[in-house]
Amino acid sequence: MITLGIDIGTSSVKVALLGDDDHVIAHSSQPLHVSRPHTGHSEQSPEAWWQATCRGLDELKALHPAELAETTAIGLSGQMHGATLLDAAGEVLRPCILWNDGRSEAECAELERDWPALRQVTGNIAMPGFTAPKLLWVRKHEPQIFERTAKVLLPKAYLRWRLAGEYAEDMSDASGTLWLDVGARRWSEAALSACGMRIEQMPRLVEGSEPAGQLRPELVSRWGFRRAPILAGGAGDNAAGAVGVGAVHPGDAFVSLGTSGVLWATTARFAPNPARAVHAFCHAVPNTWHQMGVLLSAASCLAWWAAVAGRTETELLAELDSSAAGASPVWFAPYLSGERTPHNDARVRGGFLGLAADTTRAHMTRAVLEGVAYAMHDAQQSLAGAGTVLAEASLIGGGARSPLWAQILADALGLTLHQVAESDIGCALGAARLARMAAGDSIAVARPATRLRSFRPRPGQVALHAQRHAQWQRLYTLARDFAH
Repeated sequence: MITLGIDIGTSSVKVALLGDDDHVIAHSSQPLHVSRPHTGHSEQSPEAWWQATCRGLDELKALHPAELAETTAIGLSGQMHGATLLDAAGEVLRPCILWNDGRSEAECAELERDWPALRQVTGNIAMPGFTAPKLLWVRKHEPQIFERTAKVLLPKAYLRWRLAGEYAEDMSDASGTLWLDVGARRWSEAALSACGMRIEQMPRLVEGSEPAGQLRPELVSRWGFRRAPILAGGAGDNAAGAVGVGAVHPGDAFVSLGTSGVLWATTARFAPNPARAVHAFCHAVPNTWHQMGVLLSAASCLAWWAAVAGRTETELLAELDSSAAGASPVWFAPYLSGERTPHNDARVRGGFLGLAADTTRAHMTRAVLEGVAYAMHDAQQSLAGAGTVLAEASLIGGGARSPLWAQILADALGLTLHQVAESDIGCALGAARLARMAAGDSIAVARPATRLRSFRPRPGQVALHAQRHAQWQRLYTLARDFAH
């Protein structure tokens, strides 16, 4: 069986063609750009997602037409939380407000105040990144658009609309809206009512491994499929990444170093800890949930520093001594777009501390790597507060390609981390596996990813980073006081 996985990320759309033996036949990546019209705002054009998807599939058709033609099913993955507003004719009303947009902080406070059951039903604290506060912001600041909104779709659900003409969303992505009763796996009418919304404005709910549409006939012709592929329910990006690395059973875990950072743990039940800003969501497979600690900026911190320094990320990393013990004399707070776990603070901003006359670019680069690792340690402590203690985890995302960063993370977290194959397209791979399930395969297709290299915590460095993390945590207070 040949399947396709399409992942709408923040910086690119990735398309992966998965063969009968679960190997990746080919993949394509098409860049995306983020618009920031005001400080704290983050938006993208849904049309840009569509055009990037079309370019990716056109590329696969040009290079692998015979294999692409045999595609049985398509799975979708996408960046979570984005508010894509459609009118009654299915036309987009405004640019999508993204997951890392911080404009709706006041609306979060209003939602918590006006609907006291929010944390109990959704299992999560109201954060500006989630979808519900964004709609409250639109209602207040763009009332004409709010009145015309007939459907609210997350990014991958919009892509499904363009591919299949279906309004459908899976449980994992829906969990990040603050409109889902996460334990019951259904829309909460009380949550929607608290935002002035109706259940008719929501897509229907499906499990990620269920069929949820069929490709439009004109697109079947465009890409040369022998038959119309079905579309799986799919998953939010992290849930898709979990399927890609085989983290579908309770106790499975991974660390993701993408644009954002994630510490993921699969759970057998709904296990929230909203007080510490832990995300408790449905998994993309039935009767399974997960916890996440989320950093708004992870590998994006290194990309930002590379742009400021006028070097590529590869060049910056090459300046570091990967065999050296110790740590940077410089400190870095990675709050470039605010922070989620554990602070739930959209306004806090990052920075360097401890600069001296002899500070080098290499010192600052290493400080960036360590700052992200310490923020991940914060997330680890929050999951521990919810009863989840991990011993090992897979490592995925673009940042996972750096052995030095992987080792710093292993030492800072005290966890054995495993670099795995195909980690850079893990979400698209997971989506393709969900497509296989929708076409009849079992959950067994979500087998553990092939381990390429393991990074074990070094006792001396673990002790050093534990001490430094305790000092580093003071940076949040300083950064918060400046930002607020």
